[in-house]
Amino acid sequence: MKTYSRSWLITVSLFLLLSAGCSVERKNQVVSSNGVVISYDVQGEGEPALVFVHGWCCDRRYWNYQVPYFSREYKVVTIDLAGHGLSGFGRESWTIEAFGGNVVSVVEKLGIEKVILIGHSMGGAVIVEAAKRMPDRVVGLVGVDTLHNVETEYPKEQLDDFIYGFKEDFVKNTREFVRNMFPPDSDPNIVERIVEDMSSAHPLVGVTALLGYFNYDVAEALEEVKVPLYCINTDLLPTNVEANRRHAVTFEVKLMPGMGHFIMIEDPETFNRLLDEVIDELKIKELESGEEN
Repeated sequence: MKTYSRSWLITVSLFLLLSAGCSVERKNQVVSSNGVVISYDVQGEGEPALVFVHGWCCDRRYWNYQVPYFSREYKVVTIDLAGHGLSGFGRESWTIEAFGGNVVSVVEKLGIEKVILIGHSMGGAVIVEAAKRMPDRVVGLVGVDTLHNVETEYPKEQLDDFIYGFKEDFVKNTREFVRNMFPPDSDPNIVERIVEDMSSAHPLVGVTALLGYFNYDVAEALEEVKVPLYCINTDLLPTNVEANRRHAVTFEVKLMPGMGHFIMIEDPETFNRLLDEVIDELKIKELESGEEN
């Protein structure tokens, strides 16, 4: 660790300077509960609002194919979680709880009364945490290739070995990790663009966010969330419907077979159609719930 301390400090300093410069220029920002500046974009009008949350080492650009489509009918909010994109740095550890707080801060600043939270990959756990914190605002959750089995537990030794690789060589291990998220016949231009982008994330954010993700008990958190959960998943990993239904108030899954992990980018037309269907189903469930009450 001492060997890399100087380069690490220089990198962090540059990151903080860049973040400070961005904070002057960005219009849509809020200071989260832990003091980090969170950047976001808003387009369109209409209820429920749709809040899109990116995954590990990504940012709000990963929803570029969804914003113009859904903002024709809904208010669409895309967020850069802390340590990602144009949001602030200012911390040394990154947890799902803190990321969930970022989402809550944006929703509350915008005064959104009814929201559907949509989260990709690690963002699936983030939206569960956010929904737990604002039960009166959230009408539904949509995971995007995530939450395949909320009961999954990882042996500590296996997890330690996995994380150690990223600590030793973040760029190399991230590139390998991301390439394995795609089947062999995926568009190489998409694959390499995402590989390069994610491997350029800050190592401190990447490593500690991974630790936060694997240490988060999503099944326990889901027990406190009383709105429907949907997932739009690939078949790269099996989705355990029975396990998820043991914890979610209701759970349904729609599949996009043969795709990689970034379905909203790889096949946005199909993804947008399926998400449209899910939103309609969530609106119906909300109406039915209101009639029952």
